[in-house]
Amino acid sequence: MRRVYLLILLLVTSVSGFAQNADINNFIVKESLLKNSKLAIIAADSLDVPIEKINGTYTFTVSGFTQEIKFNGGVGVLPLQLEKSAFVYIKHQNDKGTHSKLLYVYKKDGTLSPYVINSMWLVLFPALIVFLAFAFRRFIIAAVIILLVFIYFNHSNGLNLSTFFETIFDGLKRLF
Repeated sequence: MRRVYLLILLLVTSVSGFAQNADINNFIVKESLLKNSKLAIIAADSLDVPIEKINGTYTFTVSGFTQEIKFNGGVGVLPLQLEKSAFVYIKHQNDKGTHSKLLYVYKKDGTLSPYVINSMWLVLFPALIVFLAFAFRRFIIAAVIILLVFIYFNHSNGLNLSTFFETIFDGLKRLF
């Protein structure tokens, strides 16, 4: 009986020794290889080198909607197609924290070009416009018009107010 317990203990310790760390702490977003107006999420390390050992189903929040994304070989494809250029906010939460990216996906002639936007630009651009408006009194009307265009552009391309502030707060958390 003692040998059976020893064998089970040895088996349990050996299985836990070979377990993989399969957390996604960074990811890259590109157009799907099928060119079907879908985005692919590629699991990566901190240097943006793809990690091919990631397999399984992971939960992501894509622009406020929770999606179960199946990864195979480190690549998972978002199920929704993009009809036009839009902001896409992708967030993944695991034991090591929240990992998120704000992207502007430009669609032209059926191809998608995702551009990562630093969340600090969402704060710096309006702050710069307000600063210039206070510095130069003649610029106040133009500043208000530019800020209204900025708000309209963000809203019409899918960046609503809640996503805007969530992106800013996630960016501030990463700084501190």
